[in-house]
Amino acid sequence: MEAAVDHRTGRMSGAEFRAFQGKRPDHERWELMGGVAMMMTPPTITHNRIAGKLERLLNDRLERHALSLLATQRPGLELGSGDYKPEPDVGIIDANYEAGQRFVERAYLLAEVVSDTDEVIVPGTNREWIDVKRDLYRSHDHCEAVLVIAQDRMEVELDLKTEAGWKSSALKGGDAELSIPAFGFRCVVSDLYEGTPLQPRATPQHRF
Repeated sequence: MEAAVDHRTGRMSGAEFRAFQGKRPDHERWELMGGVAMMMTPPTITHNRIAGKLERLLNDRLERHALSLLATQRPGLELGSGDYKPEPDVGIIDANYEAGQRFVERAYLLAEVVSDTDEVIVPGTNREWIDVKRDLYRSHDHCEAVLVIAQDRMEVELDLKTEAGWKSSALKGGDAELSIPAFGFRCVVSDLYEGTPLQPRATPQHRF
């Protein structure tokens, strides 16, 4: 997501938002932000690349570590608060799901690739949407890890649930190690940016 379209529909409950969302075309992406429905514009190629790379890296590990789970992009997540219906960029969910299912009530990892939309101030607050989403994800009972990934630099903010509570760290630079023990996952930050302008592929130019 890059910027919210200036198209608001008035205040909605969570149930009203889901009913509204169900009538919209599949290509549209909406989130409920403090009771306000907002449509998002298409993401950048960099955004999609990072989200796709994270999804693949997570699934590569889950196929060996936890076949009962899978990573997917844009899982519809049902949270306890009716005023907020975010759509994470990547999530780890249960591998057993129904045909046609759109929403889940359990997610074990939630990740956001930060975009312009995430810097919008949530109606009725003085907080940016990314900060509110981060708190919402951490408050989700089943969530073990939250990632907030920058697009314009190699940086990941990582929250891990521990017995003592949430532990946060900022991983800066491509050589920083990203480790999520709950899923047996480990990589370096630059792995997430492979194929983006920050970490271009070293491939010969094709001629057509």
